Amino acid sequence: MSELPALFSDLALILVTAGLTTVIFKWMKQPVVLGYIIAGFLIGPNFEWFPVINDHTSVETWSEIGMVFMLFGIGLEFSFKKLKKVGGTVGVTAITELVTMCVVGFLLGKVLGWSQMDCIFLGAMLSISSTTIIAKAFDDMKLHREKFSGNVIGELVVEDLEAVLLMVFLSTLAVSKTFDGMQLVTSMLKLGFFLLVWFIGGIFIVPTVLRWSRKFMSEETLTVFAVGLCFMMVVLANVAGFSSALGAFIMGSILAETLEAEMIHKLTTPIKNLFGAIFFVSVGMMVDPQFLVGYWWQILVVTLVLLLFKPLSNVIGRLLAGLGLKQAIQGGFCFCQIGEFSFIIATLGMSFGVIDDFLYPIIVSVSIITTFITPYAIKAALPTYRWVSRHFPKRWLNHLESTDRGIKVKSGKKVSMANYVGRQVKHIVINSALVIAVLFICFWIGSEVIMDYVHGIWGAVISAAMALVLVSPFLWAIGFRHTLAKTTRKLMEHSKFNQTVILVIFILRFVIVWVVATSIMRHFCTAGFWSEIGIGAPYFRLINIAIALVYTIMLRVLSPAMKFYKRIEDNFQGNLNKRQSMQVFTIPEILQENCHLQKMTLSPDSTYSGQIIKDTDFRDNYNVSVVSVERGRQVFELPKSDFQLFPFDKITFVGHEDHLRLLLPKVEAFDDALIHEHEEGEVDLYKVEVEPDSALIGVALMESGFADKFDAMVIAIERDGQFILNPSARIAFQLGDLVWFVAQKDKAEYLMHLRAADLKSEDTNS
Repeated sequence: MSELPALFSDLALILVTAGLTTVIFKWMKQPVVLGYIIAGFLIGPNFEWFPVINDHTSVETWSEIGMVFMLFGIGLEFSFKKLKKVGGTVGVTAITELVTMCVVGFLLGKVLGWSQMDCIFLGAMLSISSTTIIAKAFDDMKLHREKFSGNVIGELVVEDLEAVLLMVFLSTLAVSKTFDGMQLVTSMLKLGFFLLVWFIGGIFIVPTVLRWSRKFMSEETLTVFAVGLCFMMVVLANVAGFSSALGAFIMGSILAETLEAEMIHKLTTPIKNLFGAIFFVSVGMMVDPQFLVGYWWQILVVTLVLLLFKPLSNVIGRLLAGLGLKQAIQGGFCFCQIGEFSFIIATLGMSFGVIDDFLYPIIVSVSIITTFITPYAIKAALPTYRWVSRHFPKRWLNHLESTDRGIKVKSGKKVSMANYVGRQVKHIVINSALVIAVLFICFWIGSEVIMDYVHGIWGAVISAAMALVLVSPFLWAIGFRHTLAKTTRKLMEHSKFNQTVILVIFILRFVIVWVVATSIMRHFCTAGFWSEIGIGAPYFRLINIAIALVYTIMLRVLSPAMKFYKRIEDNFQGNLNKRQSMQVFTIPEILQENCHLQKMTLSPDSTYSGQIIKDTDFRDNYNVSVVSVERGRQVFELPKSDFQLFPFDKITFVGHEDHLRLLLPKVEAFDDALIHEHEEGEVDLYKVEVEPDSALIGVALMESGFADKFDAMVIAIERDGQFILNPSARIAFQLGDLVWFVAQKDKAEYLMHLRAADLKSEDTNS
């Protein structure tokens, strides 16, 4: 028999140890993530009194998979539509924290006497929080639906994007020892381009494929399909030069807009929990007590500075963004740790040899300590807010809770020239990104496939024609699609300045189409192509420009034929809003501040289970209303007051977010315990033989009294070596039958000793 790979024993050790420690931590009412870290320390290389793992490389790979699933799960719960809604707020907060912690980290490194590069890298590492640790803490503490959690997750996404840019900046600095601002701008544009293309392409393709294949999807196939898409995006992100975590998050956010989002989240959560456990165990394995002793005071100083300035800068950023004091403190106290990207940044510095060896283990130690503290910091947010409310002057509190202060991040709805220009730029940027993405594909297919099989002039002609045809709908949208005709006319009538600006915009749109078409011609129809025809320089350049100009004019002439672009756009919008459109109605933006729709699953243990709506306290105590009830495949919209609620009904409520949050634990009153023990019942399985003096001979089962007199159920009759399962009520008992029945003990004993005389005496008494 061949020997098992070391990974098997390693996984057994990891999961059994993690299972035992987490059970202990649950019993102690402590966050599960802390149990995982303790388990990692116990089986790590620095604890001698416990078995250790052997295949560290495989475990690291599995932990990376855990991080992928964690970010995939976050994406499923937080879509880019939500990020757009809170984008200004989280942007102000994230930038405030980034700048503050970079400066604080740099100054701290100087105070500790570290080198210039150590100080710069320390500031960068302290500025990025841990998405996986906060997400796990939210899972354990059931905080995903709290009012502040949406902003927290949104800020974590922005921080991950900031981390990508920081890595570009630090890589440039490590190699050249100088800052290349142009490379940073290029990286930002590259990141924005890929995010835009991935999201638009994903929203157009993925929900369409799922809609087509919905009738063929089972839980098994949906799980495989969703996980496959997740890892496909991870690979694409890696090829583009971004982190695997970012790719997983993007695919999660795309799937979050589909009708299958809740089912995918349910199916992939066990996988996320399994691999997430390995990730946090691997973090715990990095704990080295000897190193902690040697650098204890540096670790302590960095930890204290982090715990003080990181939440404080986050709270200040939230206040600057206009959030209330309570939300600012609750959200800010989540950001008191560093995590995955900090390790990556430290590894980057070590690979370039620009930071000292002691910095990486210090950061790992700080990360582990702050990971322990994170759940307690989140719990401490509300007591801190109450303490501040009691001790701060009333005038200050009123100002901090006011929604009229802070940096305004949303513009009004009033039509203005600036707003018009902004919408035009957005339209151009989105379609230009799609054009570039399509051209990348066309250039690769044309150069690597078509021109390899079709040599000479015709290969170039076919390739150029293919590229021009495929990009034509998007180029037409850039150059000639008009969705703001009435607004355009009103603005042009307002002033000559508006007329000039609008004219420049339309000329710019035309020029962009012409330049792209010229680039396609120049890419495929090169000097060699035209020389084969007999046309030399400079005439072939003029011909390329002329063909591009004719193509551009043809797009304008063929505008009626471009109606299918509208179908493409409608399909995208339909996919993007499909999940939201399945609600009973959509809350308009003007009401979203005070009015929300929320779906809750009614627990069998809830006091509302079995009640009719008018007997509940939904309106009296929580000021919410029931707008629909989903039961199986049936949907009851606007149910009447006498409608009865059943367990596992999916109830959609409308009301204020605070009231819905208070109602949630009363409706979804599911116990954390998986198994519940019950007292042993008195019902058991018995058998009785039909003997010569039995009262059952010749009596039909329905007339025997098994059911109505003795509360017994006959499940089988053994006759002549054959079993009659679930016998008919009309079957008559015969001598020698062995009757198997279920009943309570006292009645079973009476049945087993029942004789014909007993039955006659019962008939006489009756």
